[in-house]
Amino acid sequence: MNLLAEIRRRFAAALENILDDGGAVNEFAGMVLPSQDAKFGDYQANLAMPLGKRLGKSPRDVAAEVVASLQVGDICEPPEIAGPGFINLRIKNDFLTRQLKRALNDTERLDVSPVAAPRTYVVDYSSPNVAKPMHVGHIRSTVIGDALYRVLKFLGHRTISDNHIGDWGTQFGMIIYGWKHFGDEQAFAKAPVAELTRLYRLVNTLVEYFASRDEIAPALRRRVGELESRVALMELAPGPKAPADQKKRDKSVQQAQADLEAARAELVVVESKLLETEADSDFVELIKQHGNVGQAVLAETAALHAGDATNRALWERFLPPCLAEINETYLRLGVQFDHTLGESFYEDALAGVVNDLKQKGLAKESEGALCVFLEGFEAPFIVQKQDGAFLYATTDLATIQYRMREWKPDAILYVVDHRQSLHFAELFAAARLWGYENVELEHISFGTVLGEDGRPFKTRSGSSVGLSGLLDEAVERAYKIVCENDDKRPEPLLSDEERRIVAERVGIGAIKYADLAHNRTSDYKFSYDKMLAMNGNTAAYMQYSYARVRSIFDKGGVEADALRAGAAAISLDHPAERALSLALLQFSEALDRVVIDYRPNLLTDYLFDLASKYAAFFENCSVLRAENEELRTSRLLLCDLSARTLARGLELLGIQVVERM
Repeated sequence: MNLLAEIRRRFAAALENILDDGGAVNEFAGMVLPSQDAKFGDYQANLAMPLGKRLGKSPRDVAAEVVASLQVGDICEPPEIAGPGFINLRIKNDFLTRQLKRALNDTERLDVSPVAAPRTYVVDYSSPNVAKPMHVGHIRSTVIGDALYRVLKFLGHRTISDNHIGDWGTQFGMIIYGWKHFGDEQAFAKAPVAELTRLYRLVNTLVEYFASRDEIAPALRRRVGELESRVALMELAPGPKAPADQKKRDKSVQQAQADLEAARAELVVVESKLLETEADSDFVELIKQHGNVGQAVLAETAALHAGDATNRALWERFLPPCLAEINETYLRLGVQFDHTLGESFYEDALAGVVNDLKQKGLAKESEGALCVFLEGFEAPFIVQKQDGAFLYATTDLATIQYRMREWKPDAILYVVDHRQSLHFAELFAAARLWGYENVELEHISFGTVLGEDGRPFKTRSGSSVGLSGLLDEAVERAYKIVCENDDKRPEPLLSDEERRIVAERVGIGAIKYADLAHNRTSDYKFSYDKMLAMNGNTAAYMQYSYARVRSIFDKGGVEADALRAGAAAISLDHPAERALSLALLQFSEALDRVVIDYRPNLLTDYLFDLASKYAAFFENCSVLRAENEELRTSRLLLCDLSARTLARGLELLGIQVVERM
């Protein structure tokens, strides 16, 4: 049962006697929230003040009127009106114990009811480019998307995961070009992905060099010159007489100077990188031989898309080992997909998308390209370039078309980093114009993984950190911690094989939980030490909390299934027992909060609070040495439900528990 939802329903019924606006009724009922402090009860309604203002009445009078119509006697003690009109509610202990028994007996769902009106969700996440290894940047999309998929599915929604991999873009043009000019058959036979990665990086470095030399550096030099002239003119211009105008002028000069310094700094970085590259004699030879690499890569990509036999054969040869390596990473992360429909899947649909947009008068020619002009956006949404090539925009529209036709979703969630916000805003606007108005299209954006220096997490060479290596490091660190802790015992509990299993779960869980525990829209600093800490809001602490609960049953020789099958009553006489019980029954509320704004960190917050309340219970309430058998059984039941709730919550985050740690 969702206690909060039920109490809000009761408030809505009471408010219908006061308001005749259904929307307002739900809005005010939504102001019932869990109390932040137990002295104000378990739940608190702060609706009397805004409602009093709306009705022109005293907030306390309004609160009294609401309470008079409120039917919660079967759930709560008599409501209390405090201060200017706060309505405080305390759940009856006998109601809590009945609900606890329901949760205990519901081994699969812990009394979390499926939603009454299930929706169909498509969750689009991870989506790596398969021509290169996954890196740290992929972790956020993968684990956030997987957690949302799991929670939505557990709540009873029809949920479809689709990994829209990049298997058809320019990166394959780079690899094909690299293979034709620098490929090593022996290296490919020995380690295909490593060889393809080498080729990609080599060709990408060449492309970036020419772009920096021929476009970026000249543009920056022009900008620096323009800003230098602007600053000089501003400094020479006579100052205004009015102090207020002088202040505005000084501010403008300071901003222009700051812009100039930023442009100079950016130019220094670009020119330094160019000089560093040109100092490599081997690379200089490549520069001389591959001056048209940018155009050549585009030509190789275009040939692949046009069905060129050689390029298509290379693509079919290169794709399987790339997918195999990515799938190994997913297997390790415990992530699966219902569908993996990459960009290549939509190849045959792209011309039809553009033709349909043209027929409906939505795609119009502009400087040789076909574009959809969107109200409120400066630049048009290009769906076909001058040379006839299609773009990501075209593929994304074809993807929406396919998903709507085949799966008929109520919502499509795109778990992609915040840098793509403009693209998705334009994509959604174009899709609406195209006729897809009755579907929720959501960009589930997220921030950047930062290093300890506060900058995007990179290797010392400046490249993105490989995800596989990241997982290896976390597991090795976890293994060291597990061994150190186990060796401190008079007699170690774990074999080396068990230690390895625990380390794998703890290490990978640490990385996933650290990501999920942050508000997804925020950046966060990557720190192994913090992730693997045995205290605080970490996966290791949650896994330890679970293992500590399970150890009670081992020490007491208690079978949880048999205990659960009995008819024992649950005692809530101690405040710590009651606080833990209420937290256990708020699991459903936490899951609902996750879905409201698609934020998994609200589930990690709940689990940390639950683990903290269990720790307080454990410290204050003896379990195996309780005063009598009835109390011992009652507390063991609370332990059992705590362990199962922690395990289920972590499972919904894609994190495994360990029985001993």
